[in-house]
Amino acid sequence: MNGGRFSWFNATSLTLGFAFLYLPMLILVIYSFNESRLVTVWAGFSTKWYGELLQNDAFLDAAWVTLKVGFWSSTLATVLGTMAAYVVVRSGRFTGRSLFSGMVYAPLVMPEVITGLALLLFFIAIGLDRGVLTIVLAHTTFAMCYVSVVVSSRLVTFDRSLEEAALDLGSTPFDAFRSVTLPIIAPAVISGWLLAFTLSLDDLVIASFTSGPSSTTLPIKIFSSVRLGVSPEINALSTIMIGIVTVGVITASIVSRRRLVRQRDDEQRALHQE
Repeated sequence: MNGGRFSWFNATSLTLGFAFLYLPMLILVIYSFNESRLVTVWAGFSTKWYGELLQNDAFLDAAWVTLKVGFWSSTLATVLGTMAAYVVVRSGRFTGRSLFSGMVYAPLVMPEVITGLALLLFFIAIGLDRGVLTIVLAHTTFAMCYVSVVVSSRLVTFDRSLEEAALDLGSTPFDAFRSVTLPIIAPAVISGWLLAFTLSLDDLVIASFTSGPSSTTLPIKIFSSVRLGVSPEINALSTIMIGIVTVGVITASIVSRRRLVRQRDDEQRALHQE
């Protein structure tokens, strides 16, 4: 066993690593079903905190704002990030390419405090009131670089002969992209959207700079509530968020795997026909 690829050391390291990552989440989920209001004292199984959570208008309003911001910012980030990735990978060398690439990927290494402060000053300078729109623009700014990285990695390995074949058959560059390139890179685009949506749901720092009085997101609401003490309702809310993210990740993984298998089968079928 020690001489094999999967040794006891690897098994122990893997177990400790997963425990470090997921044991706190498991404890949180368990205590969300706690009967007691004291989150550290187990008093029996109960689902009453989920019922009380559904009657908490402040949390529900914050959740609705978060979902709206996440959907629109991830959609805009996916469109802009895909366009930026296509330009970086496919446009070859052009004047200002290095500057353009650096500006696209700068938010990856920029501290969130600096990004949030810069966006706040920009919104004040142009006279734009802080609200849902400013949070959407802010989240789009830092999320599009992650989408660009994901889509770029797929475009680099993309077989350009398929596009060239479509162009030889009379398609315009836009039609070739829409009917050939986009369906093939769709798993990467979907993964980029999900990543941007997850980052938007999780963001606290940038949203705290760009949000207004009537546009409190869920992370901001949870953070302000935790400062006064952790309540069982927060555990229930966190459990629901963990469940939503888990279902989304598993669904995206299954869809991407099926698409890749279907694409591989189509390529093998085309080779056999030739």
